[in-house]
Amino acid sequence: MEEKMIRVAITQGDTNGVGYEVILKTFSDPAMLELCTPIIYGSPKIAAYHRKALNLETNYSIINKAEDARDGKLNLLACFDEETKVELGQPSAEAGQAAFKALDRAMTDFRAGLYDVLVTAPINKATIQSPGFHFPGHTEYIETSVGDGNKALMILMNESLRVALVTTHLPIKEVSKAITKEAIMEKATIFHKSLKRDFRISNPRIAVLSLNPHAGDDGLLGSEEKEVIIPAIEELEKQGIQAFGPYPADGFFGSNTYDYFDGVLAMYHDQGLAPFKTIALESGVNFTAGLPIVRTSPDHGTAYDIAGQGKADENSFRQAIYTAIDVFRNRKNYDEPLTNPLPKLFHEKRDDSEKVRFAIPKAKEQQS
Repeated sequence: MEEKMIRVAITQGDTNGVGYEVILKTFSDPAMLELCTPIIYGSPKIAAYHRKALNLETNYSIINKAEDARDGKLNLLACFDEETKVELGQPSAEAGQAAFKALDRAMTDFRAGLYDVLVTAPINKATIQSPGFHFPGHTEYIETSVGDGNKALMILMNESLRVALVTTHLPIKEVSKAITKEAIMEKATIFHKSLKRDFRISNPRIAVLSLNPHAGDDGLLGSEEKEVIIPAIEELEKQGIQAFGPYPADGFFGSNTYDYFDGVLAMYHDQGLAPFKTIALESGVNFTAGLPIVRTSPDHGTAYDIAGQGKADENSFRQAIYTAIDVFRNRKNYDEPLTNPLPKLFHEKRDDSEKVRFAIPKAKEQQS
């Protein structure tokens, strides 16, 4: 039986940035259409403007609803008809609203089951703000829209490193009070489950970073390690989650200690993302774990400074598509045996009352 093509929804992002450039460059390679069925949520007029400005030859088919998407084609779903002024490299309210309209339509279509995974092009977190979008970023908006009450976890990843965050888009002055035992345990548990289900790592090892320099120096430089982080790690260990630390971030990344772990849990945004982006270069992907939807994005922003110049590297966006497809398949393979579990592996026919000899224990994360 031929496997159904995975439908990849792609939101256009900020229309004055490099979103369309990395999208069109990615699908200039015909091999990408053999891997998935892409559906760009955007505007045909804006897409045509970018294609002409960048002198790209990538073709696309315009559709009005996701049901009309065709395999073997780059499908562009027209989300709105209004004229939108494109000012390459400039933030504008118009570009922000164009990004929101595409994202909003994509959320509606996911709830209707019209695609499998979502890849989002970068937005401007300031210009997208509106009555319909009052969130710090994509992650929080998607969690609220289609999370079904589940909590999201931001993971930055490439082939060799996965960094998750306890806190995301918070001012530094608010980070310390947001670092609680409960928050660390919640994020670490989501991380653990994601590493098993989304990445098929049977017994993941998670490194937990400290909050303060030198891991607090036994309380001299801060008490969060002794009072919050270490108790959280000890409790996680009791629950069967392999968590280690806390490790000072500078020495941890500087000595490549991350090579010994399947994931790294950072306390705040820049603590995790600054070293990650230095290590990952153009191969990094932002993956939102913990939600029913599989959502990824490139690990760069709108890149206004090079928008419209043909300089944007599409590799991170391409990797985001690869990752979304891999995670979708991993989840399907992981969930399939749990849908109809075998009650036993062996049973002697001559004695129906005999107890099952080989029971299949449920995974810990499946227990309520």
